[in-house]
Amino acid sequence: MISIPQAIILGLLQGFSELFPISSLGHSVILPGLLGWNIQRDNPSFLPFLVATHLATAIVLLGFFWRDWVAILMGLGRSLRDRAINETDPQAKLGWLLVVGTIPAGIIGLLFQKPLESLFASAQIAAFFLMLNGLLLYGAEVLRRKAKENTPDTESDARIAKMSWMQAVIVGTVQTIALIPGFSRSGATMGGSLLVGLSHEDSARFSFLLATPIIGAAAALKIPELFVPGGGNAILLPAIIGAICSGVTAYLSVKFLMKYFRSNTLTPFAIYCGAAGAALSLYFLK
Repeated sequence: MISIPQAIILGLLQGFSELFPISSLGHSVILPGLLGWNIQRDNPSFLPFLVATHLATAIVLLGFFWRDWVAILMGLGRSLRDRAINETDPQAKLGWLLVVGTIPAGIIGLLFQKPLESLFASAQIAAFFLMLNGLLLYGAEVLRRKAKENTPDTESDARIAKMSWMQAVIVGTVQTIALIPGFSRSGATMGGSLLVGLSHEDSARFSFLLATPIIGAAAALKIPELFVPGGGNAILLPAIIGAICSGVTAYLSVKFLMKYFRSNTLTPFAIYCGAAGAALSLYFLK
């Protein structure tokens, strides 16, 4: 069982750690172990609880970028009508890039759902992967210096639309690493986007747009389990409360990060993940 105070803390934690590139799943697995909470993280109802908090984050992202989504959906409609993607229609290209980027995570998530769920029981494993997440973020920053950045004198959609289909597949595939607690979805997609030439600001925007459909798909699979009589519905109220808290911190986080990445990098998050992951790994080892 997850108590109401625990649900509030986990919800608040998920809301910002999902968008900050520090792994929301990793922190949601580590925190109960660190505080000694009697929560069975490998229980079938724990993952639907986390998905409920993720769904709140997706709804916040949808609301924050609603104008972008309207433009993207209209672009997709135009491309379907014309049976082609016009080179002067970056919203249409961006829409299909998001579709292409979502497919790998959906396939891999379905194929490896059960093996990956077993990792939710171990805070020590999550701490170890959190440390590796720090290395991934730092490596992306180092390699980015060698990548050619897209011309900054065009609009964000136009810059992102310069990605090739293969680059979208690569970024979409990279985000599946976040199915492992400790690795960050936003960190992985931003790192991949940096390497294909996007700026930090455009990488953050593409990452947040890409999060909405994949989290929505996960919610469609897992949220119904919260309403199973005698099973997941035992944590329905904590899940609702956790989702509300997650939505609050998600909104504050995306508002902050879209400004932060105009002139800052992933390096501070890499240092935090590396140091915290190493320290927690030693702590749980003892």
